[in-house]
Amino acid sequence: MAEVRLVELAHARSGDKGDTANVGLIVYDEEDYPLILKMVTPDRVKKHFKHLVKGPVERFRLDNLHAVNFLLHGALDGGGTVSLMTDAQGKVFSTALLRMKIEVPDEVAERVRGRGRYPAAGAGDSR
Repeated sequence: MAEVRLVELAHARSGDKGDTANVGLIVYDEEDYPLILKMVTPDRVKKHFKHLVKGPVERFRLDNLHAVNFLLHGALDGGGTVSLMTDAQGKVFSTALLRMKIEVPDEVAERVRGRGRYPAAGAGDSR
């Protein structure tokens, strides 16, 4: 087994509604979706955000999209209209979630290593 960051397996989008941040996590490869379901649980996401998320974390499966959506309750100090937080709209929660590390089989780690941070070899290369 090896450890990789979620950014190597998926991309994400986030936003807000009141005091709740919303994070969608979408896998690059359909074959990695079961790993996300197994390893990226509401408890692990709550632990990853430690003191930032004061309420519960809910996870919703979007099997047809090979994605999951998390609601992070109590994450925005009241929300954009009342909070003095730097990011009271939750825009950076997706980037923060992608930094989470999970264990994957060695062959998966070898296949995805560097994805999400660097273009694939030869991608966009005009040399």
